[in-house]
Amino acid sequence: MKNIIAGVDEVGRGSLVGPVYAAAVILKKNLDKKKLKDSKKLTKKNREILEKYIKKNSHWSIGSASLKEIEKLNILNASLLAMKRAIKKLKLKSSIILIDGNKLPDITGYKLKCIIKGDEKIPEISAASIIAKVARDRLIAKMSKKFSKYAWDKNAGYGTKMHLIAIKKFGITKHHRKRFSPIHNILSPN
Repeated sequence: MKNIIAGVDEVGRGSLVGPVYAAAVILKKNLDKKKLKDSKKLTKKNREILEKYIKKNSHWSIGSASLKEIEKLNILNASLLAMKRAIKKLKLKSSIILIDGNKLPDITGYKLKCIIKGDEKIPEISAASIIAKVARDRLIAKMSKKFSKYAWDKNAGYGTKMHLIAIKKFGITKHHRKRFSPIHNILSPN
């Protein structure tokens, strides 16, 4: 069996709103790996261009964990659940799955390995970070249309100064993660 590597990464862990997403990616041979970088180091436009390129030249899947699951499990366990879902949705079986970070999802039947800063070192993980980020950003931008006061289309729900000021001024929405410190502290300022 030839060595087939899948990369997995999650996005949205630090956001104050919405679900957490993860992607699993197996790159095809014709893809130019030099084009891939950690999604956080790319502009929005470059991420969107690369997302199309990656999707065309890979086997990929996306998994997510809902706001309800984040509140119930905590963000780390919800992130691992999103990764597990992305791995299980991959149509092609890999020899090894490289996961960004230092924690593995609870899943059997797969050979898994953690890679700290994997999104900077491993092209398959970089590709997963790009696909997951573009997908989640699209969802949050769509949600932002109804909740424009929070500027989620610009901050992806992260705790920017503008977002925190909006929370203090307008309160929270049904999409906010109530157990996250900035929101929890605003809701119960003791």
